Amino acid sequence: MNTIRDSALAPEGRLKITWAREHMPVLNSLAKEFSVDKPFRGLRVAICLHLEAKTAYMAKVIRDSGAEVTITGSNPLSTQDDVAAALAEDGITVHAWYGATAEEYNDHLHKTLQSKPHLLIDDGGDLVAMLHTSFREHLPQVLGGAEETTTGLHRLRAMAAEGALKIPMIAVNDAYCKHLFDNRYGTGQSVWEGIMRATNLVIAGKTVVVAGYGWCGKGVALRARGLGARVIVCEVDPIKAVEAVMDGHQVMPMAEAARVGDIFITVTGSRGAISGEHFPLMKNGAILCNAGHFDVEIDKKALEALAGPGQTVRRNVKAYTIGEKKIYLLAEGRLVNLAAADGHPAEIMDLSFALQVEALYYLYRNYGKLAPAVLPLPREVDEKVARRKLAAAGIAIDSLSAGQKDYLASWKPEGTV
Repeated sequence: MNTIRDSALAPEGRLKITWAREHMPVLNSLAKEFSVDKPFRGLRVAICLHLEAKTAYMAKVIRDSGAEVTITGSNPLSTQDDVAAALAEDGITVHAWYGATAEEYNDHLHKTLQSKPHLLIDDGGDLVAMLHTSFREHLPQVLGGAEETTTGLHRLRAMAAEGALKIPMIAVNDAYCKHLFDNRYGTGQSVWEGIMRATNLVIAGKTVVVAGYGWCGKGVALRARGLGARVIVCEVDPIKAVEAVMDGHQVMPMAEAARVGDIFITVTGSRGAISGEHFPLMKNGAILCNAGHFDVEIDKKALEALAGPGQTVRRNVKAYTIGEKKIYLLAEGRLVNLAAADGHPAEIMDLSFALQVEALYYLYRNYGKLAPAVLPLPREVDEKVARRKLAAAGIAIDSLSAGQKDYLASWKPEGTV
């Protein structure tokens, strides 16, 4: 039994999935291989991700690899009801709809875990957390899981530190092909697509404040510069702050940046990056949005305490009046690239979702050998996905010769006996 909004939307969703599939050559190569070998035959896989077209195609690849797949959304405002309907019609169990309340969201997670999964893909840690609290009886049958985001890894590592994590979890987010490309180029492009769709305003000439200079923050700042904006970075890590300076950005505390910024983007993975002390300092017309997983990076309660509930002035835009000035919040402070746009480009998610499929395959092949901990994705798996990407683009690269390998493996200086 599916939990979806409207099954009649399936044809439109299928068009979206087809478009994504045609621009995901790495996942296509895996699909061709795994649909024959059926490496997940007899396994149940539970997925909690942003439920849009690219995610849907990955779910179908896993299903065609032999698994029974159940999927839910990891964010109430990123689920696309037409895509959910298309998946449900194609034989994948779906529990998700756009705009789910907190109670509905938790119910969708609950129903997903009732499938008694052997493998998990999570985005943000909610599915794994519920597994370890409300479904502990299912833990012995779980082979492991893979986590998509920085926020989720923070939660998993906290669980592991407390001895609460009982299954191996692969840190897919930390794979090179994930943070170098998905977090930097994917987030960099999709965040600005969300902002521009929501506001229809020019970026060139504005001052953009980026809170957080991890891989996602670097991508957002890079694209802001490309669009003609001036960039200010706010950081708590001194090394990342130096990097931002070296990259040509201004660096200052948020209390200073609040006075001069036109557009504010939080991408810290923590809470309260923009708080009650900052709102009164901002200019009239300042635009606020979040690109972190949870809607806690902009203190919405403090904003509403100052300005009331806000007024919807455009789709995905609320205006808050403080004195004689207005501050605009996009997409309710949720992930602007998915709540106000379609998320990362298909070619980027092609790499990330190929990593997810390979991570599940690695967990299955190594069941019983892996500790209940947060584990890195092996470098050879990362490189395998990168090689598939190059092959799909018709790009060849060099290989080390036997002599070069010997040289790199030796500690003796060149020419010694």
